[in-house]
Amino acid sequence: MKHRNAAGMGRIIDFVNDYYREQRVSPSGRKIAAGTGIPLTTVQRMLKTMAENGTIDYDGQTVVTELSGKAGGETTPVGIIGSIPCGSLSLEEEAIEEIVNLPVSLFGRGELFLLHARGDSMTGAGIDDGDLVLIRKKEEARNGDIVVAYIEGEGNTLKRYKQYGNTVFLHPENPKYRDIPLLDCKIQGVAVSVIKSL
Repeated sequence: MKHRNAAGMGRIIDFVNDYYREQRVSPSGRKIAAGTGIPLTTVQRMLKTMAENGTIDYDGQTVVTELSGKAGGETTPVGIIGSIPCGSLSLEEEAIEEIVNLPVSLFGRGELFLLHARGDSMTGAGIDDGDLVLIRKKEEARNGDIVVAYIEGEGNTLKRYKQYGNTVFLHPENPKYRDIPLLDCKIQGVAVSVIKSL
């Protein structure tokens, strides 16, 4: 009986690890039962036993094995939404190209989206053509933030937000380009991270 239990527990752990690799979430007890062929009541009993002896973490819903725990834990889905010019302004259409899961431990939570950087006006800030820029959706910016700004009739751009008194302008991080003075612009988000290829 002990040998059968150990084999069943091994099957459960293997299934949880495989499921986590594919789905990036922990499977439910029902999914484990269906995937392993072990009756649900037995799965629940085994999960409880494994949690008690420290083989897994189990809170009654989420199963965390040593492997899935090391795989990065909780993730958040983030849409890649087209591109953003880092140069002259242009109108862009918002279209989700792909959804990716980013680890919460590195990138945090909230309303996030990714944009492909286009152009060279932000190279001084470490943002190069083709980089993915992670944006936190916000309608306000602090002086010095790198923002996605929308200017009516001209489109979106990625620049540093600068404010002196009542004067606001968008500052490129490349001496080839000039500041863009603004009376009013709509902030769509603030850059929080850059993901780049080497």
